Amino acid sequence: MQPKSPSIQECPVGRAVETVGEWWSILILRDAFQGATKFDEFAQSLGIAPNILSRRLAHLTASGMFARRRYNERPPRYEYVLTDKARDFFPVIVALLAWGNKHLAPKGASIVLANRSDARPFDPVVVDAADMQPITLANAVAVPGPRASRGMRARLASLKAMNPAVTPAGD
Repeated sequence: MQPKSPSIQECPVGRAVETVGEWWSILILRDAFQGATKFDEFAQSLGIAPNILSRRLAHLTASGMFARRRYNERPPRYEYVLTDKARDFFPVIVALLAWGNKHLAPKGASIVLANRSDARPFDPVVVDAADMQPITLANAVAVPGPRASRGMRARLASLKAMNPAVTPAGD
């Protein structure tokens, strides 16, 4: 059973994890970003049991990450096409790839992300669109948004690390 506390349901991170947090879902999306669209392509690439793949694809489709489109009438066969919502998830995959290469590849990266036009490897960072400056733990703070409930406002106010006057440990 997934946690259903109000603070998790109201939190964008909690809602995102509910949508794509299961590790098979993230790997399915990774493969879709690399061109997979058909059930058999996902199954072969991932080595995933068909029943699990069916459930994950159904969940990702119901969540609006995939549009299911018939490509064969007899027998009926479907492909799973990335939606705009899923394409907006691509930077999360990029961040996971960069973090994995930095912290989990002691002998070097087995996959790097490169510029499509000249194959120059990218060095991904998350930046603020307004000033193109990196967003880091040291310069970011979570504050209530315009639709934050009273409970969310209290939760954020109680988080020491998120208080603008407190510098996070390690920075």
